[in-house]
Order: sequence, then structure tokens, then C-alpha cells
Amino acid sequence: MKVYSVKEAYVTLQGEGAQTGRAAVFLRFAGCNLWSGLERDRPKAVCNFCDTDFVGTDGENGGKFAGPGALATHVLRVWNEGAPRGGQPYVICTGGEPLLQLDPDLIASLKVAGFEIGVETNGTLEAPEGLDWICVSPKANAPLKQKNGHELKLVFPQDEPEAQPQRFESLQFQHFFLQPKDDRAQAQNIAAAADYCMKHPKWRLSLQTHKLIGLP
Repeated sequence: MKVYSVKEAYVTLQGEGAQTGRAAVFLRFAGCNLWSGLERDRPKAVCNFCDTDFVGTDGENGGKFAGPGALATHVLRVWNEGAPRGGQPYVICTGGEPLLQLDPDLIASLKVAGFEIGVETNGTLEAPEGLDWICVSPKANAPLKQKNGHELKLVFPQDEPEAQPQRFESLQFQHFFLQPKDDRAQAQNIAAAADYCMKHPKWRLSLQTHKLIGLP
């Protein structure tokens, strides 16, 4: 039986992209294929600007879950204890890289539990069938295998030629977002992303509004 490793799971509002403001369970899987998550490995990682802790299973409502049914039941409990009333139960599978673990059996179990399912992925793995919302955030120096979905969210700016916005404009996504890189140059990054969106209206600005209002 497959065992799923989950860093944390909690109810909050989606803070980024086209689903901003929507209540959801954030189901954060442990592990990533572009960085170990350890600071000593960051300088040599394919993705070295990640701002998320996805190492281990010691976060809020984290743990190891034997089988898709057990994890789906856990996610439903987290949703119910988060006190939402009405509306479609929604879970956002994130990481790390969620597609290392998210599989058709878990998708089916989450559907049985009543969830609409979104995923936030780096796009290096093809998404399984049955997902309701696919957000791809491509990274420089990483292969892009998931070339369609609902939104493409590009961290901006990235210096590498293969991570420039124009590379992705012909892909089959409904929404194209630039998200300013969250580092010590954040103010300049926001200004640069806003300027790019003004000059290239195919792209929209995505801000991490959960950080602005103090949500996890």
C-alpha cells in the first residue's frame, strides 16, 4: 500500500493567481525534485529561490498516511475543522512538488470525499487525469512536461533565457501570471513585473496576498 508523506495541511485562503480569495485546504506534500529543501543544497539547486518548508512530515496536520482513503479522510477532517460553511470543498495539492505523490487513486478518493482538486506544480511531471485546476510554475533549467492547464504562474524576474515570459505565451493555458520573486529585491521585482504586465497585457500581476494580510 502506498504511503503518502505530508508536510502540513490547513485551511486558509488561496493568496495567488486566478483563485485568489478562495477558501481551501492546502495539502503540502513533502519532497521536491528540484531542491532537497536543505539550505546547504540551495546554491546548487535547480530551483534556488523557493520560500517554502517542505522537508519532513512535522508540520500542522502533517504525517504519513497509508493509502489514499486515509489521506482523503484526513483532508476532509481538516476542511470540516476549519469551520467552512457552504460552498464547494476545495483542496490545493502543493509542495515541494506534489506530482511526485499525487496519483489517480488519491484523486479518486478526494473526489469521493467531495473535493474539487487543484494542484500547484513546477511542470516537470505530467499531471494525472481528474484534476479540476492545474497551475504550473515553470523553473529555469528544468524540463517542462505539463504544457497545458488553467494558469501558468511564472516567478519574475529570472535571468535565464529559458525562463523569460515570451517562451511560454504559446502554451495552452487560460491565464498567464507574473509573480514577483520574494527576495531582498522584492520592491524592485514588483515594479519590474508590473511594468512588464503593462507592456504585455497577455500577462497579469499575481501578488502573494496571503503574506500581505498575515495568513499562512
